[in-house]
Amino acid sequence: MRRTRFTHAALAVLLTLGAGLAAGTTPAAAGDSGAKAPASPAKAPASAGLLTAMQRDLNLSQAEAEERLAAERRATALEPKVRRAAGSSFGGAWFDATAGRLTVGLTPDATPATLRDVRATGAAVRTVTHSARELATTQARLDKLAAPEGVSSWHADSQSSTVVVNVVESERADNDVRRFVAKAHRAGPVTVRHVSAAPQTLAAGTVGGDPYYTGNVRCSIGFSVHGGFITAGHCGQPSAAVYGWDRSYIGNFQGSSFPENDYAWVNVGSGWWTVPVVLGWGTVSDQLVRGSNVAPVGSSICRSGSTTHWHCGTVLALNETVNYSQGAVRQMTKTSVCAEPGDSGGSFISGDQAQGVTSGGWGNCSGGGQTWFQPVNEILNRYGLTLHTA
Repeated sequence: MRRTRFTHAALAVLLTLGAGLAAGTTPAAAGDSGAKAPASPAKAPASAGLLTAMQRDLNLSQAEAEERLAAERRATALEPKVRRAAGSSFGGAWFDATAGRLTVGLTPDATPATLRDVRATGAAVRTVTHSARELATTQARLDKLAAPEGVSSWHADSQSSTVVVNVVESERADNDVRRFVAKAHRAGPVTVRHVSAAPQTLAAGTVGGDPYYTGNVRCSIGFSVHGGFITAGHCGQPSAAVYGWDRSYIGNFQGSSFPENDYAWVNVGSGWWTVPVVLGWGTVSDQLVRGSNVAPVGSSICRSGSTTHWHCGTVLALNETVNYSQGAVRQMTKTSVCAEPGDSGGSFISGDQAQGVTSGGWGNCSGGGQTWFQPVNEILNRYGLTLHTA
């Protein structure tokens, strides 16, 4: 029987779970205001591999890594409660790694009752100028503009209470870039920041390793779903055949979207089967997937891919529009995790919670960089899929 490779230790855990591997429910989209707050994730001991990667990439001791993961679990569970308590005064929320708690922005018009209710949740409070709704409106106006390649991305930033537009440093004087920035400032509260490079998708030509292949492209598996797996949309078109690490046939792309989005899903058959595991590639322990609660800005996050294997960093921004040369992709999450060609489609995970599939970035894992992912819950909702969880 063919399968994606993972360690004997992870297989032993899965076999022990046996019939206890329950199908997860498809979570509501992050933007659904009427969605129920996700249940607090069950506290499971962090794998040795996850702790090792966090110590290496975030410069933490093991105790600090364990403490941070616990604090992030609490913050992730708290965020929907804070959002409801804040109401129209909600200006966004983020995880403060130094304080180890969730911070929420409230606009100056917040009533004393609202302030009291938010503080009662245990979150820290900071006054911000604009509401999350105002920032979302500004970002939506920017999304309607044609962006030149010198504009890297833009997102609503709760901490600065503006929409941040990232411009490639070497292109800041370009006339098209300057026109875009001028229009952006007229759209609402905007801050311009300069970055060193433009984002690129991270597919690669056929090379050795532990990938999946379609045509002459190598990409990485994201997360198992019941009936297949999810990955990046730029890796293949609908109906394209997919082959595993041993070149045997797995299935076909059943749906794919790129640009505008960057997600796809592949059916699994022909002797292949799926498991709720993020691979550690023999360098770190494999990680079981137990859910898909969204990690707040500031949380630690790790990525697994077929080129650079396992690396960690932090969540820098949610719902960012990324301007690739092929076109803009919306509702992306930006991270400080490195990646390289061939890592596209691979898993982003925070603790044991699936976050999304690798899309693109800039830099590499020698000198550092940034990487974006397409959130997993959006993909599940779009195709009506159910995440395979342990």
